[in-house]
Amino acid sequence: MELRSVDELMDLLHACRGAWGAPALPHPKPRPRGGPTGSSLDLHDHALQTAALLRRGHPSDKELQVAGLVHGIGQLLYPGDEARHADHAADAVRALLGERVARLVRLHAAPWDDGPFDDDVLSLRQADEAGKVAGLNAGVLEDWRTVLELVAARATVRR
Repeated sequence: MELRSVDELMDLLHACRGAWGAPALPHPKPRPRGGPTGSSLDLHDHALQTAALLRRGHPSDKELQVAGLVHGIGQLLYPGDEARHADHAADAVRALLGERVARLVRLHAAPWDDGPFDDDVLSLRQADEAGKVAGLNAGVLEDWRTVLELVAARATVRR
């Protein structure tokens, strides 16, 4: 599947709510949540946390932030294909968000011995690991629409 518009991507990211993937770490002040309890964090919250961490650490790098937001969509596009979820996500966003975002998404799940990796891939990996805190409020998806539109517009100009 290839995403062709920010609206399609936003719909897919909204669909990540309630899709369970990333193992969650306990939050220091747990909040009640809907959905299954235990060791899962839905892909929607994980995406928001990962992107928020990258925004904090790399405020001017919108492509890196967006890579954090979309890195897990392959798990929703092809459920059960965990080994290739990063490839699926990268293929889905390449045309819309550009080659750099696709490359970052693809490499965030590459085996460590496939390195060396650049600082951006390492930053994405660190945010991916840290963005798994159950109950942590990382904002709302709609706050990312403008950033997605900006990155998509830049990718269109580069083609």
